[in-house]
Amino acid sequence: MSMMGELTYFLGLQVKQLKHGTFLSQSKYCFDLLKKFKMEDCKEAATPIATNCLMDVDEAGQQVDSTKYRGLIGSLLYLTTSRPNIQISVCLCARFQFNPKESHFKATKRILKYLKATTNVGLWCSNESNIVLSGFSNFDYAGCKLDRKITSGTCHLLGSSLISWNSKKQTYVALCTAEAEYIAAGHACAQSIWLKHQLMDYDVKLEKIPLYCEHTSAINLTKNPIQHSKTKHIEIKHFIRDHIRKGDIEIKFVKTENQLADLFTKPLARDRFNKLTTELGILDMKNVC
Repeated sequence: MSMMGELTYFLGLQVKQLKHGTFLSQSKYCFDLLKKFKMEDCKEAATPIATNCLMDVDEAGQQVDSTKYRGLIGSLLYLTTSRPNIQISVCLCARFQFNPKESHFKATKRILKYLKATTNVGLWCSNESNIVLSGFSNFDYAGCKLDRKITSGTCHLLGSSLISWNSKKQTYVALCTAEAEYIAAGHACAQSIWLKHQLMDYDVKLEKIPLYCEHTSAINLTKNPIQHSKTKHIEIKHFIRDHIRKGDIEIKFVKTENQLADLFTKPLARDRFNKLTTELGILDMKNVC
């Protein structure tokens, strides 16, 4: 290893350090990706995936080259390092890598069309905000049209900077929305505790980390896990409740329009997508520099 000055480029990740923050982007990687798959002259798209895109196995569809499809999915997954707003779109397309069809490849090309329109977009991390950690959790109930399993989404902000995000299809089917939100909140709680311990290495001690949910039944369940008629089938785990009692986590209600984790659970309309993208600090370079 050698000291080569201020970090500006590393493994496809461009780092621009400014006085009031740091901007992370992969614009060169994005250009190379479009060129590799011969999409540099394609039409542009406003969002990475359409809201009416219902992806299934498409048994009657025309089969495509699985090696090429998997290569594209892998490249897009690496791009989510600085582009969290394409996370759910890439994850939806990644579910069909075993036997991809033309409809699946068309959906991935839609992501490339969106990247063509937003090549210089990246993740802005401001250093002017307070060191306050907050988490958001949300879900898409029966989001997978194949097996009706839920898709949970979480994100964490340090001040106003997005530092952690996750989108995952769960391994089991939730029988009610309260259970779905409870599962998502559990994953967000675990991530909050992990981030809290990481920050302790920098002498940053945080208590009562707010975790924002929009489902009041799930919030009540985390605070008082009594078996009601609609939740008696849930195996109540005391992980969240214990950390609430210790003062590590504080569950709070947030309105749907202010739920930032919504970006990681399902396809959104253009206005809603752009609003959440901006609030999470996923900005164009010209608006920052």
